[in-house]
Amino acid sequence: MNPKIEAVGAYAPRFRVSAEEFEQAWGQFHAGGVNSKAVPDADEDALTMAYEAVRRALDAADLAGADVSSLIFSSTTPPLAEEDLSARLGGMLGVGQSATRHVVTGSTRAGTRALDAALSAGPWDDGVGLVVASDCPRGEPDSAEDHAGGAGAAAFVLSESGDAEVRERAEYAEEFPGTRFRRSGSETVEGLGATGYERQAFTETLAGAAEQIDFDGSEIDAAAVQAPNGKMPYRAGGALGVGTETIQAGATVHDLGDTGAASVPLGIAKSLAQGAETVLAASFGSGAGADALLVETGGDDVAAELALDDGEEVSYAEYLRKRGELTAGPPDGGGAYVSVPSWKRTLDQRHRLLAGKCPDCGSLNFPPEGACNSCKSLVDEYETVELTGEGTVEASTVISQGGAPPEFAEQQAQSGDFGVAVVALEGPDGGEASIPAQVVGAEAGSVEIGDAVETTMRRIYTQEGVTRYGFKMRPQGTE
Repeated sequence: MNPKIEAVGAYAPRFRVSAEEFEQAWGQFHAGGVNSKAVPDADEDALTMAYEAVRRALDAADLAGADVSSLIFSSTTPPLAEEDLSARLGGMLGVGQSATRHVVTGSTRAGTRALDAALSAGPWDDGVGLVVASDCPRGEPDSAEDHAGGAGAAAFVLSESGDAEVRERAEYAEEFPGTRFRRSGSETVEGLGATGYERQAFTETLAGAAEQIDFDGSEIDAAAVQAPNGKMPYRAGGALGVGTETIQAGATVHDLGDTGAASVPLGIAKSLAQGAETVLAASFGSGAGADALLVETGGDDVAAELALDDGEEVSYAEYLRKRGELTAGPPDGGGAYVSVPSWKRTLDQRHRLLAGKCPDCGSLNFPPEGACNSCKSLVDEYETVELTGEGTVEASTVISQGGAPPEFAEQQAQSGDFGVAVVALEGPDGGEASIPAQVVGAEAGSVEIGDAVETTMRRIYTQEGVTRYGFKMRPQGTE
């Protein structure tokens, strides 16, 4: 039996910048049909967004990372050009070390390529498959690519017991060089601006993939179509055989912007979460190639947990600041040095919240080393306990300009003042461990003693060229 989609999860950063902000700054806006776009915070990237989407998909399926047998991460904007980031993502989620892992990149088709690869590799004798597409493309500030470039992630749990089946899938490729590209060593996407040529590449390749699938356009409830801006998906409607309302039902570009490799996966996730029974997915990657997938539920609801709602509006200047365009970068020297091997030894605590239970008094200690914080006994070996990730604020403060340690100075320059709290994190069977952490997802100073918070995964800082990731806190129920 082929694997099916059991659950979906999705995430977009809470900050939004509107088309009006761009128009005021530049006198014009180059991304038609985009009303606003999602903006990653200073400590967010494609990997942390992938974590957010996957966690929601696993929660919707009532599964844990340990249940995953196959993990595929896809993005055109991985934080590192060379490193198997699926290893880091798997560690954050508690995926078993022997699980199959893959990374798919290099094209905005990467999300559907990853989903196709997972469907071809399954079924799995023991466990489930997990596919996530996460992206945050950017261009030069005055380019159409940057005006459209948004951020978001979508994740899929695949199993034999899923309710949504990819009934048919096909691909098509034809040479259209220069339609969209990013040069080696560059962070920005470019295009030639040859509008007619780009439209031809887009519509012909999408049509070439869709023509290989047997479907009636009138039976499609939603179409998740690649969206480099808010108009291109609709221009391909005729070639795909679907109408405007059908495309709009699967669109996220109007509110999130161009989410690159996550564009079509986000559309699939949104459509399934809203109860669509038949979804046409059509993704495009410059070069040029296309994928077409026909997803059917048979009338059964797919478990879903999406966090895509509008968040906090930011100005264009704040947008540039969060991108790092208006900051000077990290200071030279002065930061606390932690070697990569030393950091690696703490990953179980930073990623999986592993604490230690004192054998003498039963209290929880984090990190699980040295003398017990409660009874002061010098413990040789603690019993390992995984904290729940939920807790209550015991103390809080705000780190303002000039008050951040040097290793956090660049983050503060991009995001402004940030909160820090001491949180009593709950153990699985009672008890709690007090842990200091940065606070995200809320205005600095708004989190108070007694507030309920939960952990999330963000960038901590970069040292020796290696970005360190770990948990931070946010108010429960926020994105």
